[in-house]
Amino acid sequence: MKIDELVAIDVHTHAEVSCRQDADVYWAPYDEAASRYFKVGRRPTIDETLKLYREWKIGLVMFTVDTEFQIGNRRIPNEEIADAARGNSDIMLAFASIDPHKGKMGVREARDLVESGAVRGFKFHPTCQGFFPNDRLAYGLYELINHYKLPAIFHTGHSGIGTGMRGGGGMRLKYSQPIHIDDVAVDFPDMTIILAHPSWPWTDEALSMALHKPNVYIDLSGWMPKYFPPQIVQYANSQLKSKMLFGSDFPLIRPDRWIEQFREAGFKPEVHDLILKQNAIRALGLG
Repeated sequence: MKIDELVAIDVHTHAEVSCRQDADVYWAPYDEAASRYFKVGRRPTIDETLKLYREWKIGLVMFTVDTEFQIGNRRIPNEEIADAARGNSDIMLAFASIDPHKGKMGVREARDLVESGAVRGFKFHPTCQGFFPNDRLAYGLYELINHYKLPAIFHTGHSGIGTGMRGGGGMRLKYSQPIHIDDVAVDFPDMTIILAHPSWPWTDEALSMALHKPNVYIDLSGWMPKYFPPQIVQYANSQLKSKMLFGSDFPLIRPDRWIEQFREAGFKPEVHDLILKQNAIRALGLG
């Protein structure tokens, strides 16, 4: 990344529309429900996303979410995202998503992606992937990530995916309670863990973990800043000012709108650059 040319680094950007394969009908009901919940329309392709981020001069971490086990939809290949990052390395990093239920074959895929230099981290969504983060089924992946001292983003808290669907679309919120990741932070201290979102309704758990564990960060994606629980702003202005990261959850939230509102949401001016860029440089190993 050409860090000096960027106004911010968005650590939480989704690839939702492939440039190489058709949309999967199994995902359509979840996509429609998320559109209603977040009040968004058509999703951009990966190429369209990159064009927008260039216009905004914002760096980005992009990933898909592998939900083939829990939902049954065909994922966007990690290789497609890796190829996009190779062609846009001045602004983009690729993270891989591999469902822990894939076992040793998943670890094999992860190793190939890391050792080829294709990806710089990993994304997990316990609710959409149907597993507790401290379940031993995921430990093979964690061992690889820890060995290479890479970051991993974990969805935490409420999920917009499944909201409003009958039975929540089969999505169980219990999997994304942050405290289940505390075991992972203890067992894999060389893996940088990023707790995605303000973790509501378990916000205080996430804050405690970030305060207690040197390898735990929080990204502020998925919520517009004016809706943040007050303790998020309180700790970002004080004890956790070096642990908070800018993330948008694009395309569900636009990063330019997020940043505009962030500047008016009670964060002290001296922490703005830390949250928007400097903390990400350290957490992502870009220094």
